[in-house]
Amino acid sequence: MKLYGLKTCDTCRKARKALPEAEFVDVRAPGIEPEVLRAALAQFEGDLLNTRSTTWRALDPSERARAPLELLADHPALMKRPLIVDGDRMLLGWSAETRAALGLA
Repeated sequence: MKLYGLKTCDTCRKARKALPEAEFVDVRAPGIEPEVLRAALAQFEGDLLNTRSTTWRALDPSERARAPLELLADHPALMKRPLIVDGDRMLLGWSAETRAALGLA
């Protein structure tokens, strides 16, 4: 199981604490493998971008109009977190639904 997020994100810290066996990958460095990012975008579409973040609000309209993969490559903090990859299954966020799917609720 891999957990993609930011070291400084409180939500990611909660997920890491609940999933100590998961390998943590910081989306800023080394980043998300392109094939994982493409698969996540295909599954979650627009939900993969965190449009409530300060990073998103700081972007001008022309930046926001760019393709999601380009935006995430330039601004990895725009990804909604955490992204959990467990085999063929992907989960996004740390909601009650995600925790239940992982058998934690």
